[in-house]
Amino acid sequence: MSHPEFFAAVPRITLHDPLAELLGAAENGLIEYGYTDAVKLAGHSCPTVAGAYLMTLRALAKLYPEGQPERGGIRVELKAAQADGTAGVTAAVAGLLTGAAGEGGFKGLGGRFSRRNLLQFAAGIDAELCFTRMDSGARVTAAYHPEVVPPSPELQELMPKLLSGAASAADKTAFGRLWQMRVKRILIDHFDDQELVLCQPA
Repeated sequence: MSHPEFFAAVPRITLHDPLAELLGAAENGLIEYGYTDAVKLAGHSCPTVAGAYLMTLRALAKLYPEGQPERGGIRVELKAAQADGTAGVTAAVAGLLTGAAGEGGFKGLGGRFSRRNLLQFAAGIDAELCFTRMDSGARVTAAYHPEVVPPSPELQELMPKLLSGAASAADKTAFGRLWQMRVKRILIDHFDDQELVLCQPA
């Protein structure tokens, strides 16, 4: 399975998952994720998937400046309701990286390692996402502004053709290339852009 080359250049994250360590699923409980993992989960690469990945990486870096974040030890809250817009996609990516899950999540072993109800929608927060460390209570909010990296005019011109079914093979190829060029700009060129992702203590 091939992907655009820039996927491999997007910064990755390594987390410590105590459940994975206990069950022998990962040596020392260390699990590494990259943008390609988020794409495989979502089934596509778009500004929303990129934004969710970027917000989560930035938030975890602030919450755990001393080392690896603890997967399964983080609560994730979304301002949006589950059925709103792209909230489900954002939640899925944030949940992949943090281990946070809704009411159907893993219930734990012997009262430990529960991932259930760590992912919540329609939370009363000001930002798009809020991440909370379960051990210390430290909280970080993240807000994403994809308009900072607008789509190209050519992409906007091609969109109606794609949606109406009138696009040629060349149009489809051009659309995919331009679409991923925007994602690349978000994740590579603007990775540290504070205007794209505003991440701060809650």
